[in-house]
Amino acid sequence: MKKILSLILVLSFVLTMFVGCGLGKSGYELALVTDLGTIDDKSFNQGSWEGLKKYAEEHKKTYQYYQPSEGTNAAYLESIDLAIKGGAKVIVTPGFLFEVPIYEAQTKYPEVKFVLLDGEPHTEDYQTYHTEKNVQPILYAEEEAGFMAGYAAVKDGFTKLGFQGGMAVPAVIRYGHGFAQGAEAAAKELNLAEGSVSLMYNYSGDFAATPESQARAAGWYKSGTEVIFACGGAVGNSVMAAAEAAGGKFVIGVDVDQYAESETVISSAMKMLSNSVYQALEAYYNNKWEGGTTWVLNASNDGVGLAMENARWRKFSMNDYNTLLKAVQDKKYDINNKSDIGVTELGLKYVNITEVKD
Repeated sequence: MKKILSLILVLSFVLTMFVGCGLGKSGYELALVTDLGTIDDKSFNQGSWEGLKKYAEEHKKTYQYYQPSEGTNAAYLESIDLAIKGGAKVIVTPGFLFEVPIYEAQTKYPEVKFVLLDGEPHTEDYQTYHTEKNVQPILYAEEEAGFMAGYAAVKDGFTKLGFQGGMAVPAVIRYGHGFAQGAEAAAKELNLAEGSVSLMYNYSGDFAATPESQARAAGWYKSGTEVIFACGGAVGNSVMAAAEAAGGKFVIGVDVDQYAESETVISSAMKMLSNSVYQALEAYYNNKWEGGTTWVLNASNDGVGLAMENARWRKFSMNDYNTLLKAVQDKKYDINNKSDIGVTELGLKYVNITEVKD
């Protein structure tokens, strides 16, 4: 009797889990494979999942997510295989860590569609980039998001800024260069003196929360830096910890709205991940799939923006943001998006940049 009761309880649990995701006879039609983080990581996984979930529930599609056992290409491919065995027709993969796995999966599973956020398929040695028709890579105009963050910071009254990047990959570089250029544009509009905005600038070389990154940020804050744009995954946690310890200092988050991470987060430069996934799924089901070509989403097509709903700006208002957003959409500002040049090569006059190389 106890065995029967236990079996009933297990079956009830499984059934509840399946109903929650709308399980159908053919399994889960839409799937997301997470990276190293969890589905509620307040970053790429969560933002992507929210877009998939929204589309699935609005259009009555079955959906599920799969979390790899470890952060390796082999583990990502195993989870992709599991999703396909579970009935997935479209699989969303959030982040550049999936570039190599998708390079392999796109030919192994030609009948399955893949949405690759923030990356393009390539071999492990980076020698070959190739996108099959069943893959929709999505990149973002990080320079525009960074620009808006830098612009808002100076318009809000900050003149002592910091940029703490993670690894110096193109996306992080574009965020940093955009941030510097936004600060430059705002300083010019405010008629500030040339060189009156200072910018401490560093790439930590990783995406981890480390004592070194926290100490670096603490040193900047102690020396007068007022707000740091933290652009490097968990590096941001180190910067937030430094800001909290310093008191009266601020952080600008990245990729998603990180306001809940710390009271010091004044706003975030965002990639509209949820919108991106929704748009890709909409294209697939409306027979407008554009696989084989890369989307570059920007402010004009709701791809990037500045978090304002939970912002803690002192003066920069929603009206100010709407004016700025329209200006960026209308290409009022000439924002350099090159990632193969140094930040000091941007030719800025109002922003005095100090590169910190550990």
